[in-house]
Amino acid sequence: MSPGPPGTVRLCHLYPDEMNIYADRGNIAVLRRRLEWRGLSLEVRSAGLGEPVTPGLHDLYYLGGGQDRDQALVAADLVRTKGAAIVSAVADGAALLAVCGGYQLAGRGYMGVDGSAMPGIGLLDAETVAGPTRLIGDVLITATLDGEPHEVAGFENHAGRTRLGPGATPFGRVIAGFGNDGASGTEGVVHLRAIGTYLHGPLLPRNPWVADTVLRWALAHRTGDDVPLEPLDDSLERAAHAVSAGRARGDREEPLIGRRA
Repeated sequence: MSPGPPGTVRLCHLYPDEMNIYADRGNIAVLRRRLEWRGLSLEVRSAGLGEPVTPGLHDLYYLGGGQDRDQALVAADLVRTKGAAIVSAVADGAALLAVCGGYQLAGRGYMGVDGSAMPGIGLLDAETVAGPTRLIGDVLITATLDGEPHEVAGFENHAGRTRLGPGATPFGRVIAGFGNDGASGTEGVVHLRAIGTYLHGPLLPRNPWVADTVLRWALAHRTGDDVPLEPLDDSLERAAHAVSAGRARGDREEPLIGRRA
């Protein structure tokens, strides 16, 4: 990958063929479009099975969710070929967004109901054990990033019960839905500029604040400075958020979503 101009965010899409069952490419499309609307750009490189990554070449890493069989393949490869480099990159200021299965593998690992174990890279202080049922439905949380709280809405579908370590910071507190384990009231985890979360559907189209926070982090890594992002017309995104949040709260009527010209 070429260095690229300072206005280019360099994204590494980890295992796009194996970990892409929850419209994960939609999240990347949102990142690209929100940069382009501001005269910036996104440069995407994929890193699949057996392909190493080099710290410093990417500003943002993305790891989505996958089927159990694919996730098991990815887990071993991630630890063997990429884990140490990703941990080092995040320690040096790169951003990471890990969703669902990606969240589990960015933690300390996942144990199935049969006792089988998938290793994690230990970037996030979280450990996951499969539960007897799946936690499925719309979810609404209050998330805090860089000291700023916002409501974040999404959809969750996971058998894993994720427990955070004693020093871990949750991505958010559950307003409605299950979150990490259906009991603790927490959802996801944040470490430095890394976010792990069960919210998908995809997450970013209905939560532009999260998208812009991740982009600001990536641009800060790219340039070595905080880069302010000019405001956009997010009326369509706010309407999509309202629909998702309303479903999570159990509202009977959903607001109409208009179309951006």
